[in-house]
Amino acid sequence: MKKSLSKLNKVDLRDVWEHEALDFTNWLSQKENLDALSEEIGVDIKLIKTEANVGKFSVDILAEEEASGRKIIIENQLEDTNHDHLGKIITYASGYDAEIIIWIVRHVRDEHQKAIDWLNEHTDENIGFFLIKIELWQIEGSNPAPKFEIIVSPNEWAKAIKIIPPNGITDTKLQQLEFWNKLKNYIRGNDTIIRLQTPRPQHWYTVSMGSSDGHVTLTVNSRENLIGCEVYISRNKELFNFLKKQKEEIEKEIGETAEWVDAAVASRIRIKKAVSDAFNQAEADKYFAWLYEKAILFQKIFGKYFRDFKK
Repeated sequence: MKKSLSKLNKVDLRDVWEHEALDFTNWLSQKENLDALSEEIGVDIKLIKTEANVGKFSVDILAEEEASGRKIIIENQLEDTNHDHLGKIITYASGYDAEIIIWIVRHVRDEHQKAIDWLNEHTDENIGFFLIKIELWQIEGSNPAPKFEIIVSPNEWAKAIKIIPPNGITDTKLQQLEFWNKLKNYIRGNDTIIRLQTPRPQHWYTVSMGSSDGHVTLTVNSRENLIGCEVYISRNKELFNFLKKQKEEIEKEIGETAEWVDAAVASRIRIKKAVSDAFNQAEADKYFAWLYEKAILFQKIFGKYFRDFKK
């Protein structure tokens, strides 16, 4: 059967958001819209404040990465990129010691794309610049729908190579990064809803629980050949003690005995699985299946107890 197709029409940004600060920034700062941006770039964005002061200036959106607390600045420009805004994002980033810098624009000039590429290549592994194009589209007479297009993002592979000294650690860091990238692709192939971060060359990978009190951390240990899943609780002894009082019930729900680590700053509740070779490509899908299954399980179990603690 032959079906008729509709036509996509591009909508001018100013037809919907006449004023950057009053209209677009207010729209983007709403949770569902920050969630859409989070999903696009792989970073969990939690709003702190709009129009946050930096000296005599103000950044459009000040936020943080939900799991790690890393500061995020977002600068909006419903015009072509220019030198003024390029300078602003650097000023704002330094003012808040931000590690994730997001510049959202209507159109990207070549010289500014090259500048953001250069910043990603020449800053350390903790700093990441995103240059994102925003568009509005509609189908015939439908309401306009936003579309984020990543023009520039941090090059984690390049940074991993740059920062690691030639002392034998390089291969491990690159293998860790490859492991998490493949895990992310595996999960995304099975689950299009879960929010995933951009992988980094380290032995852990965080998954949000939708709470600032803690997050799920997946781990890979190539020296001891262990993979693991844990709940990471930062600076909240009351929450950890609340959970520990229900240790028996929690472990029953997990289905195994967990290790309860009560540390000075960060507390953890974790389980581990021994594997033959942490970076064995032939066994990777089995490892990914276990990590994904446990991440979802921990989100469900501990998310419930976190909510009970808040009551």
